[in-house]
Amino acid sequence: MKILKWLDVGLKRVEEAILALSIITITVMVAGNTVSRNLNMGSWAFTEEISQLALYMATFMGISYVARQGRHISMSAVFDNVPYKPRKALALIIPFVTAIILFVLAFYSYEYVMSVYNSGRTTSALRFPYYWMLIWAPIGFTLGGIQFLRNFWVNVRNKEVYLAAERKDYDSDSEVENPTNI
Repeated sequence: MKILKWLDVGLKRVEEAILALSIITITVMVAGNTVSRNLNMGSWAFTEEISQLALYMATFMGISYVARQGRHISMSAVFDNVPYKPRKALALIIPFVTAIILFVLAFYSYEYVMSVYNSGRTTSALRFPYYWMLIWAPIGFTLGGIQFLRNFWVNVRNKEVYLAAERKDYDSDSEVENPTNI
């Protein structure tokens, strides 16, 4: 169990580093290109490609990170307004179905990445393989699916409702302790 905890902490740090690096890269590329263009030094030809790569990294690695934190988009209007038992059922169904969908998307995105890889397509300015940009999709979908399965498992094992492995639903504690509100 300690190995899994250690791997989880390591993955979280890698996700945070990738997200931070990609956001900083986007900022530097866009701001640097704007300054360069306004000082009549011309545009940087590679800005769009580097920014696009960083955007793909942030988007797809962000799936896993927000699922881990319980900060993903949710149907909170429904979820927050139902009693404990339906909320617990939703807390089991939603992450499980989401994980399945993410694994299916990971499969199809992997197939697409492989087709781009086999085509030999490269970017126009830097001439690096285009699949480098796309590889983040199957990685992000797979890691996101794993996080949602983890969220599902936490809800299976605990009586309280969890939005993520380390984030309880804010209404669960009072409703579990006081079942007359159900």
